[in-house]
Amino acid sequence: MIRPLLSLLLAGLSLGAADQPAGRSFLMLGGITQIVDAAGKPTWQYPAVTRDGHVLPNGNLLLTLSKNKAYPGGAVVEVTRDQKVVWEYKGTQTEVNTAVLLDNGHILLTEAGDKPRLLEVARDGSIKVEIPLGCQITNHHMQSRMARKLPNGHYLVPQEKTVREYDAAGKVVWERKSPESKLDNRSFCSLRNAAGHTLISLTVANHLIEVDADGKVVWELREGDLPGVRINRTTALSWLPNGNIVFSNYAARAPQPKLVEITRAKQVVWTYTDASKEGVHEFALLDDAGKPLSGVLR
Repeated sequence: MIRPLLSLLLAGLSLGAADQPAGRSFLMLGGITQIVDAAGKPTWQYPAVTRDGHVLPNGNLLLTLSKNKAYPGGAVVEVTRDQKVVWEYKGTQTEVNTAVLLDNGHILLTEAGDKPRLLEVARDGSIKVEIPLGCQITNHHMQSRMARKLPNGHYLVPQEKTVREYDAAGKVVWERKSPESKLDNRSFCSLRNAAGHTLISLTVANHLIEVDADGKVVWELREGDLPGVRINRTTALSWLPNGNIVFSNYAARAPQPKLVEITRAKQVVWTYTDASKEGVHEFALLDDAGKPLSGVLR
């Protein structure tokens, strides 16, 4: 049994007590796939290694599975709370990254392999959208990470050391290369807000940047910016309506926090860790009813 070590770091915060969350519930994806309640207690688990995932409106879970014996090319599955698979897409190449239920009912996913691509797959299994992803093919695992569909119908895709925006025809219409770094500054997650700003996690570089429509850095977070809290291989991101940012430290192990919520002023609001030896690859914040937290970009 995992023993949660949930903690609040209150010293130095300027927020009022009413603004300080006692804890946050979330879906954890990675070596351990589970739902954790606001007290830090696991309330549901699934026996598979996952890369991305969401809680669906019907209460089921949409999960991207890492390749395994049952799914040698990875997969996206929809599972019930009693772990029954009710829908699946079996990967056809090396691995599958991304799993998002779109407003049109399709499932957005990306496949890595000799022909890296982004897909929208209908519930009957038919491919409705296929966009080739421009990247190297020698290292499949590094080809793409968490892709998301934008309100304008375009796709935002972190790829190696660049974030690219593809239009509906598959043309790259915007891109932002990672800043120069002595560390591996590959991009992992990218989120675009209504103002047209893009928040990007640079995983091994331990670096977050927010850039405007022209690609200019308007905010950033680096290792050493948060007193008492290490930044240790940033991966997943969530952008809250109040401007707060939650990020995952994939390489963190107790007592280092695996999830950290901060204000734009770089004040720590909430952290989570546990005693497991697994990292958090992705996560989805949930409300008290176990549904996706309203208004959150992820």
